[in-house]
Amino acid sequence: MKIWLDGGLQDGESARVSVFDHGLTVGDGVFETVKATDGRPFALTRHLDRLARSASGLGLPEPDRDEVRRACAAVLEANPMPLGRLRITYTGGHGPLGSDRGQGGPTLLVALGESARRPDSTAVITVPWTRNERGALTGLKTTSYAENVVALARARERDGSEALFANTAGQLCEGTGSNVFVVLDGEIHTPPVSSGCLAGITRALTVEWTGARETDLPFDVLERAEEVFLTSTLRDVQAVHRVDGRALRGAPGPVTAKAMRIFDERAGDDLDP
Repeated sequence: MKIWLDGGLQDGESARVSVFDHGLTVGDGVFETVKATDGRPFALTRHLDRLARSASGLGLPEPDRDEVRRACAAVLEANPMPLGRLRITYTGGHGPLGSDRGQGGPTLLVALGESARRPDSTAVITVPWTRNERGALTGLKTTSYAENVVALARARERDGSEALFANTAGQLCEGTGSNVFVVLDGEIHTPPVSSGCLAGITRALTVEWTGARETDLPFDVLERAEEVFLTSTLRDVQAVHRVDGRALRGAPGPVTAKAMRIFDERAGDDLDP
């Protein structure tokens, strides 16, 4: 497996990042996950735009987008596979053992892992922890993912593939690595970015292509929604057939099935929408 690290391709088994890298010691980094089909990345421009926004939000220098594109192309060419998870990681680089940054400049790492098409539907759970819609990292895709690791582990223990959070105001927010949509009276709704959720790439395209409404939703909407579905880079649009102990029979329902079909068709027509 070949990866890109700080300027060139390296062997994945022997490549090394400093033990003093700020991304490791204090989680000072941002990342993007890009779906790649037969070596072709999907929505790369949108992902690079968000990478730059996240970096700016952390106070990191703006990534060199041309270099990141070269890195992605090189890694995809060196590691052919039908469906891959292209991971772009950009950290504060070598730094002291504390929150202050060093002077060495950022670290750029691009790697690729094999993936498989997701099932058409999945089970999710809700968790008691909240997202802080007013936090310093709200809306940024950072490498500080420990909270998600804990929540996802709980979901796995309960035969789910995702955990859903409310925000501090008791509104529906997001999953550990996905955005959530609900169907009410036949209409699609999803929490607005102001709820504290990540501005997902697949989320934005789904809103644009289906006409979904951005709506502040109470967390208990999950108990009465006619249909529920998730969106993310590797899920695309995925129906939910169980929320905690509540079964949503017949998932994907008709509205979700239509959204899945629209997304597949539009994404197939344009790899960089």
